[in-house]
Amino acid sequence: MEHEEILKRALDLARRCEGRGVPANTGFLTPAERYALTHEPALREANMVFHGGYPDAERTMAFFLPDWMEEDALELTEYLRALRLRAFFGEPGHRDYMGAILGMGVGREWVGDILVDGPEAIVLCQPSVLRHLLSIEKVGRYGVRAEEIALSEIPVREKHTEERRFTVMSPRLDAVAAGLFHLSRTECARQIALGALSLNYTECLKPDAPVREGDVLSLRGTGKGRVAEIGGSSRKGRLFVTAELYK
Repeated sequence: MEHEEILKRALDLARRCEGRGVPANTGFLTPAERYALTHEPALREANMVFHGGYPDAERTMAFFLPDWMEEDALELTEYLRALRLRAFFGEPGHRDYMGAILGMGVGREWVGDILVDGPEAIVLCQPSVLRHLLSIEKVGRYGVRAEEIALSEIPVREKHTEERRFTVMSPRLDAVAAGLFHLSRTECARQIALGALSLNYTECLKPDAPVREGDVLSLRGTGKGRVAEIGGSSRKGRLFVTAELYK
């Protein structure tokens, strides 16, 4: 099973939280790992919340809270920190920052999103590696200066989506993806065969895989979107689909 280890770890944390009555948390999860946890029947009763340091973070940590604890009582700075890296005389890319971080021996699960904006980047991380990351002096070919910032200093980025409406004969992956990404069914089938299309953050090679409301579709090199609604039918019996394409 692709996410067997993270599920096993999450179940252990949930039991520890319940048994000791104290919060427990994972490292930073990918969207696919988060999806696996939220759809795991054994965790359905767990008081589980996700945070990545700022709204709409892609990589998040799962927190298991005891019955007595409300989500707003969680002190995030105990689990999440942020630093800003400013490059001199250049603009390193996301890959450059990631290479510099992993090159220091920092595990990927200890680092969250890396938000690159021109010569600056904001990095989310666990407190245990903050001091290590603050010692970074070079990213790619460029010298950088690192400083810790408060989570409240992370700029809120406006989320842009484009609504797309279309009809399908049935809510199968190739049909819905073709409508969402404005592709022909032939091209969509080719992309699926190449492994370029993901359903709920996991590569899917089945053109006839069922798509449901709330599912997220990603096409490599093109973008990502979410199916908002499937319902109603045209006179010819085609289903109406409403989706959001992230921009």
